[in-house]
Amino acid sequence: MARKPIIAGNWKMNMTPAEAKELIAALIPLVQDAAADVVICPPYLAIPTAAELVKGTNIALGAQNIHWAEKGAFTGEISAKMLKEVGVSYAIIGHSERRQYFGETDETVNMRAKAAIAAGITPIICVGESLEERETGKTEAIVSAQTEKALAGIEAKDVKILVIAYEPIWAIGTGKTATKEQANETIACIRNTVKKLYGEETAEAVRIQYGGSMNPKNAAELMAMPEIDGGLIGGASLKAEDFSKVAKY
Repeated sequence: MARKPIIAGNWKMNMTPAEAKELIAALIPLVQDAAADVVICPPYLAIPTAAELVKGTNIALGAQNIHWAEKGAFTGEISAKMLKEVGVSYAIIGHSERRQYFGETDETVNMRAKAAIAAGITPIICVGESLEERETGKTEAIVSAQTEKALAGIEAKDVKILVIAYEPIWAIGTGKTATKEQANETIACIRNTVKKLYGEETAEAVRIQYGGSMNPKNAAELMAMPEIDGGLIGGASLKAEDFSKVAKY
């Protein structure tokens, strides 16, 4: 089964609405002929601006997080319904920075993923190991467990259309990148976990990105690997030219 590549830009806490407008205007013509699905994930305040600008283009809109409740006393949180109403179609869930700084757990990742699916928003579920875990040979055990817990109670039909992002924590924002072989091997492990849980058809359908410092220089070699279906791009997504080069690797 041929899986369509997906390149998503995680802007993190960067770009005011005005800056977002400038970046998107520059990006639209650069990626209009990209063969991959192209997604941008601005900060919440820039989402309405982005939604207007990407209408009628091949750029889809994502959020950087999503809450599991429909509404309620959750100060500072954003619900799936709110995001859906302004045009969001993807949501990053369980990014390592959310896990590291804001207490995200495998259980809350699972709850958020279910809320996104219920609202018709495609989750981009992040899994990945620390440098210590890799160096002590725990990579496969860690990413398999994270994948299994993230997908708990989610039906095969929904797993087929969601996205998983393998992002080694040690390669985010550090300039370090897993070798293409390391990334491919770990993504194969994630796919094998999905296969054990849901069978081969689902495992072959789900798209799994690499999310550790993919950039214009290494995108082509990473994307040439058979298990890697795309990238979750950090720093390189903040420059239109760089992001377009990754999207058109």
